[in-house]
Amino acid sequence: MKQESLTVADCMTPAWVTIPATATVTEAVQKLLKNKMLGGAVVDEHHHLVGYISEQDCLKHLITDSYFRENTTLVSDIMRHDVLTMSGEMSIIDLAQIMTQDKPKKYPVTDHRKLIGEITRTDVLAALLRLRAWHKETA
Repeated sequence: MKQESLTVADCMTPAWVTIPATATVTEAVQKLLKNKMLGGAVVDEHHHLVGYISEQDCLKHLITDSYFRENTTLVSDIMRHDVLTMSGEMSIIDLAQIMTQDKPKKYPVTDHRKLIGEITRTDVLAALLRLRAWHKETA
């Protein structure tokens, strides 16, 4: 394993829990709670990444919903559309450098807009430790 050859795809968690853009906010919250997630990737019917919804987004909306007694708002109405994504081909070292600049703690990983996984700071830290151990073994 070479430092340059370890990629985001090698270290990411495959996308297993996504939220459809057509889901209601209530359905999204239920999915986030069930899977103990702080937020999730929002996908269209082709599994293309179209946004991101966080528990904070949902919290703000549920406060308003509680007051007005509405529950038909869709995820697509409140999700963030400007999602920072990473390519699976990116070097883990390059991503680590990006993450040092006060960026998100978690990135969706895409391949031609299709969601293939997610990578977190924890994943990157684990990869860097693997690289360090490999360098010690080969020194």
